[in-house]
Amino acid sequence: MKYFLLLILLFPTSLFSAECPNDVKKSKTFSLYFENDLFGNTDKGYTNGTKLSWVSNDLTGYTESGRLPEWSLPYVCKIPFINKPGLQRNVTLSLGQNIYTPEHIENKELIKNDRPYAGWTYFGAAFHSKNYSHLDSLEIQVGIVGPESFAEQTQKFVHRVRGSQQPEGWDHQLKNEPGLALIYDHKTRIMRANYSGIDIDAITHAGGAIGNVYTFADTGMEVRWGLNIPSDFGTSLIRPSGDSNAPVNAGDPRISCDNNFSLYMFTMVNGYLMLHNIFLDGNTFTDSHSVDKKYFVGEIGAGIGMIYHRYKLSFAQILRTKEFNRQDSAQAFASITFSFTY
Repeated sequence: MKYFLLLILLFPTSLFSAECPNDVKKSKTFSLYFENDLFGNTDKGYTNGTKLSWVSNDLTGYTESGRLPEWSLPYVCKIPFINKPGLQRNVTLSLGQNIYTPEHIENKELIKNDRPYAGWTYFGAAFHSKNYSHLDSLEIQVGIVGPESFAEQTQKFVHRVRGSQQPEGWDHQLKNEPGLALIYDHKTRIMRANYSGIDIDAITHAGGAIGNVYTFADTGMEVRWGLNIPSDFGTSLIRPSGDSNAPVNAGDPRISCDNNFSLYMFTMVNGYLMLHNIFLDGNTFTDSHSVDKKYFVGEIGAGIGMIYHRYKLSFAQILRTKEFNRQDSAQAFASITFSFTY
């Protein structure tokens, strides 16, 4: 009962109403992400990810909104794209956990040729500036890698509930290390068209991250087609600066009171130049288990999305190329995202 009351306090009662927000500048979006390799019939590598995120309503000028701490304003003003005129501006807050394991979790001994056991529990704060064509995102993630991420307890609890093999090698996980990452991402809607009642759009992205958790450059593209596709910036995965579920204009089905249904399919491709990955390279400041990572990693994916009134649900199947030299096969996992706009 106490958890139900807590939910009532945390979320406004408008979430339970079927009425449309009808004003994109006042709307907020909450998203729940779940990724797991169970859908690929494996239990290894990037084995689980969960994230909660909240995207604010439009803040007309971060420095004038009155919603940011006073100490942060001088730093916010120095962000190049933050105060460009004519753009919507949002803040995203997120909380997430990623879990990584080797292939043979039944083995208690250190598996030298496979990736380390590792967990990453983090908090993220992102600034977004956008219009219909472009989205610029700058995110800061802070968190903990190692036993204090509680990844071991999370995985063992889930396996206990499911009645599956308990992971036995968490004694060899990466050591505790505070994590910090600064991430930038730029998305561009390069086309939007309608052919015989079928919408189609294409969105590219490019960016990178720097920090002791990961340092990389990446780029990619997503193509969507279907009925009344949303005016957001594509399908969100659990990736740095990946929140793109929020509507951009009143044409989005979650904002419109008249045309509030959408059904579409999508394909995506991503490429990474991975300069540093603590989950493969091991701890930054202490000795730990590590493997020889690959510098170039690619992803392809496909899925389906649906919107009904203010609610959006998407499912994607992702295939990621090998991430380290002695990895036996590519990684397959699925991504499920549920979001609502209010």
